[in-house]
Amino acid sequence: MLNKILNRHSVFYISVFLTVTFIIWGGIFTKNFKKITTLIYNLIINDLGWVYMDITFFLVVFSVYLLFSKYGKIRLGKENEKPEFKTGSWLAMLFGAGMGVGIIYWGVAEPVTHYVNPPYGKGYTADSANTAMKYSFFHWGLQPWAIYTVLGLALAYFQIKKGLPATISSVFYPILKNKIHGPIGKAIDIFSVVATVFGIATSLGLGALQISAAFQALFNIPNTVPLQLSVIGIGTVLFIISISTGLEKGIQYLSNAAILLSFFIMLLVLLLGPTFPIFKIFSDSVGSYLNDYINMSLQMAPFSDSKWIGNWTLFYWAWWIAWCPFVGMFIARISKGRTIREFVIGVLLVPAIGTYAWFSIFGGSALHIIQNLGHRELAKQITSNIDLSIFNFFDYLPASSMLSFIGFTVVIIYYITVADTSTFVLGMLSERGKLNPSTKIKITWGLIQSITAAVLLLIGGLNILQTASLIVAFPLAIILIFVCWSLLKELKIEADEIRSNQVHEDNLKIDSSKEKRVSL
Repeated sequence: MLNKILNRHSVFYISVFLTVTFIIWGGIFTKNFKKITTLIYNLIINDLGWVYMDITFFLVVFSVYLLFSKYGKIRLGKENEKPEFKTGSWLAMLFGAGMGVGIIYWGVAEPVTHYVNPPYGKGYTADSANTAMKYSFFHWGLQPWAIYTVLGLALAYFQIKKGLPATISSVFYPILKNKIHGPIGKAIDIFSVVATVFGIATSLGLGALQISAAFQALFNIPNTVPLQLSVIGIGTVLFIISISTGLEKGIQYLSNAAILLSFFIMLLVLLLGPTFPIFKIFSDSVGSYLNDYINMSLQMAPFSDSKWIGNWTLFYWAWWIAWCPFVGMFIARISKGRTIREFVIGVLLVPAIGTYAWFSIFGGSALHIIQNLGHRELAKQITSNIDLSIFNFFDYLPASSMLSFIGFTVVIIYYITVADTSTFVLGMLSERGKLNPSTKIKITWGLIQSITAAVLLLIGGLNILQTASLIVAFPLAIILIFVCWSLLKELKIEADEIRSNQVHEDNLKIDSSKEKRVSL
């Protein structure tokens, strides 16, 4: 009976059932759902937050170790296999999946928010501006990309190198062996699918809020619930069209367009804004970030009020972990042919540096306008309406209309890209790791995500689902430690085999050389 249930599509059906169940619970029994999830969330953040801090810091250390280790030369594929995607497209796709719309939304809002309400000291000061930039770098830098690096690399290694199915459960083959194909493996994959649906549905809802706010700012269209639902509906049609074109066309083209427009708008703000102060802000913020990095990575403020750390740092770590099954799976899918060293550089270091540049240009410019030019009203506008933060910022720069239009376009493209990549990954997980899932399955997950986001907007439940997705992140954080163990265990075996083969080849060369000398 159990074998019949665990058929080819069992992960899909059970995941859909659980997702719908949670939506009904949160939609109809909202107070009960909110009470239970808030209780669990507060317990995790207040009493077990150190687990998030320690594990995310460990993942950074582990990623750096792999970068410089003897395993760095191992290729994700055959020995001479070339990468499936060009480096530029590869970086664009992984960045769009990993951050994308997030830095558009928070690039101005977070530094200004920390400037007004810093974790320590007084707001609206030069010190709070420096602190704001340092913590913005921290929250969007090495830790989130290390989370994606570890799981993405493990998935890529076991799928591409070892030929296992493209599922989260495949990562645990060295530990579970063939049990990954049974109930335990299915449970891991179902858990990953549900976590992905929750995280992405919430992001689509937040993205719809920002796009609707942009319509109000640019076209003076009232930001109402019907407009937000229309954005979700139109976005759904667009990414379903993109889904139908496949990974090599739709997602790749959208990611390339988004990254090019992102670079273009960065360059415009750099030239139109306080150009030379931005370079100073970047240099100073990087130095401050690196100088205080270990302290920030492990700080829990046990003898003082740690509410700020819980609301920001722990929230972010949980959020990135909740996203890692989706992002890790997608990065693994597009990384065939890369060496482990190339992978770590491309997934950990390059995006982190790009993120630092983005926050320096956008957040740094906003802080310069507020702190040095005395426009405190900008800070009030941003903190009172986060959805409009980047558009309010553009109003203080030349060519504000053009900047707002480009920013609006980038947000829409990233919105569609995230929806595309998430449905692609959900399709892979639902079809037992099929690298090119059926369009039917992808469209089904796309509709489920959009409907979930729409329902939550109607009942005002985005925050509830957001809390639920962060609860899911806690067991995922523990799982990531076992991912490191499993990956390292298999890498050691492969390194020993490579060394043994090399010794054998060297002996054959020596024997051949001896035979030639004897014959002479």
